[in-house]
Amino acid sequence: MPFFIAYGETMSAIHTQNLPNRPSEQTENAKQCGRAHITRSQTTMDAIKSYIISNGLKPGDPLPTEAKLCGHIGVSRSSVREALRRLEALDIVSARQGSGSFVGNMSLRPLVDTLILRTSLDAGRGIGSLRDVIAVRKIIDLGLGDELTSRMKGTYDGEMHFLVAKMREKAERAESFFTEDLAFHKALYAHLDNNLIRQLLSAMWLIHRTLIPRLGQEETAESMKAAAKAHKMILQAAEEGNPEEYRRAITLHYTPLEKLVTTHRTHAEK
Repeated sequence: MPFFIAYGETMSAIHTQNLPNRPSEQTENAKQCGRAHITRSQTTMDAIKSYIISNGLKPGDPLPTEAKLCGHIGVSRSSVREALRRLEALDIVSARQGSGSFVGNMSLRPLVDTLILRTSLDAGRGIGSLRDVIAVRKIIDLGLGDELTSRMKGTYDGEMHFLVAKMREKAERAESFFTEDLAFHKALYAHLDNNLIRQLLSAMWLIHRTLIPRLGQEETAESMKAAAKAHKMILQAAEEGNPEEYRRAITLHYTPLEKLVTTHRTHAEK
């Protein structure tokens, strides 16, 4: 073999070994590094959540310092710091300047924000998400019938009766009663000894009320009157301890909402 050919092949091999990765290889390496980073970050977050659970910490309780968490979990300080930032965004951790990190309120606000953002990206202006939220709310409300009517039987909630009266007055004037509606459901859920259900239902209500205006359709005076009447029936059934009547009132309460969504969907498909 001629010398210049052998020399050229040898140098080509040497150069190939010393050259940086090709674009495709660089991209794949970057992806692998990214996946490893995400996995490490998620693992650190899970470890901190496990620490909160295993130590029985509650909202407002202090967390160990970053240095102590590093030693407990066995990761770098930067990993702990990033995990704490991500947990703060989820309301699981609360950071106070100069005081350290504490267990957060763990509210469902991140869920609400995520669903509202997801709705904004829906091609149908959120009609699918709204339909899902209404379905979930209805299922939960119907399922709570026995417990609520059992707890409220023989009671009289003056605040809720006042709210029902305000709804009826506003409905007669074809005015929206969002504020009274939310207050009514919060007062209703307050009779449950279940904070998670109260938070979940309040979150669903907030999502629902955020999405309704985006349909571009206003509620009619008749639908408002029907809604006010349904709220009165819900309260009466609960205080009478009648679960069958309560579920009937819940069904009537959701009928105008379901009709509004169906009408909007039909117009959107035309």
